Parts: sequence; structure tokens; C-alpha cells
Amino acid sequence: MRNEILERLNISEVNDGVSTGTTWLGGRGETTVSVSPIDNQEIARVKNASLDDYELVMQKAQEAFIIWRKIPAPKRGEVVRQIGDALRAAKEDLGYLVSLEMGKIYQEGLGEVQEMIDICEFAVGQSRLLNGYTMHSERKDHRMYDQYHPFGIVGLITSFNFPVAVWAWNSMIAAIAGDVVVWKPSSKTPLTALACTRIAQRVLERHGFDPIRQRVSPGSGVDHGDALQA
Repeated sequence: MRNEILERLNISEVNDGVSTGTTWLGGRGETTVSVSPIDNQEIARVKNASLDDYELVMQKAQEAFIIWRKIPAPKRGEVVRQIGDALRAAKEDLGYLVSLEMGKIYQEGLGEVQEMIDICEFAVGQSRLLNGYTMHSERKDHRMYDQYHPFGIVGLITSFNFPVAVWAWNSMIAAIAGDVVVWKPSSKTPLTALACTRIAQRVLERHGFDPIRQRVSPGSGVDHGDALQA
């Protein structure tokens, strides 16, 4: 059962851990061994990003932002809706992986995946509510208004105890706002990050959107965390 679920989620014995969107790279950093706290057995390994890999990811993220910010917000919301559907289709497998890698009971794993699905639905509605304000001006023939604009690259660092929900909470809202996300997951739960990223990227690619908007860059918690916050 374990091997079948990992195979459906595209988790191999050794996994490339750096995503530049359309391409997965074997990171030049250290290799992380994901060990299940349930039985203390190795699940799989991930080739982490080096700082050079991280810089490449950020360069590609900036290029992705130029493209993604120009897509109308309702269309960005449609992409998020489809990501939610894909997460729903993989709910049982993802819930199992959360339980296996993080140690939550299976029902809690399913609950965390459901939170991802729920935030996708919320974000879809928000994609049509990015409203600004109009105001009267003291100048003749002059209009005053404000309008929300995409922020840029969102750096996301998540902890092991909520390995996927926190990603979705932030990533899906960033997506409808026109932002690009670079995800540095916990070194204790890299496999759930790879699985979710691949699901999102497949949706983007299948429906004609460039998958570079969603990327993951696992690596040293200190080095990469400091780099993201710099």
C-alpha cells in the first residue's frame, strides 16, 4: 500500500528537490532522508537545493512573476479552482503521506488536506473581489481611485507540524493576487511538499498556464531561511 501511494504521488526512492517550474533538478546541496516517526523507517530521499540552486530558482521566479501578474485575476482564480479539484482527487493519498511523514493520525492528515481544498475554494471567490476604492477629488475633471497590484515573489517557509495546509493558506491567496511563490518546506517533511507542488504544476501545465508560478526549493533550514528573509 505504501509503495503504491508513493508511486501515485510521483515519490521515488531518491527525488530531485529543486523545481524551476517545467524542470526538476537534482539539487547540489545535501540529501535529506525523510524518516517516518511512526516506525522510524526511511520513506525516501530528496536532493536539496544549494544556495546556487536557490539563486537560480529566484531568477526563474522573477521571470515567472512578469508573466503571471498579467493574467486577469478571475483567470488566476480558475487555475486555483482546478488545483483544488486535483487536491480533492488525491485527498486520500496526500492524507496518508502527511500521516506517514509527519506522524499525525490518518484522519488528521485528511483534515489537513481538506484545509487545502477549502482555501482553494475561498481563494476562487477572492479572485473576483480584488476591489479598490474611488474618491471625489478637489480637482476638476480628475479621478481618484486605488487598485490592488501584484506584490512580487512570496517566500514561504513552513514547519513540519502543518506540512501542507500552511502552504495552501498562503500560496493560493498569493496565486489569485498575481504573485509567485517560492516554498522552503521543513526538512522533516519534504515529500509532502514535492507531492503538492507537482499536483499544482500539472494543473497549470495541463490547462495552458506556465507551471513556473509554483516552485519548491528545499534545503538547509538556516541557509535557505536566511536567504528568503534577506
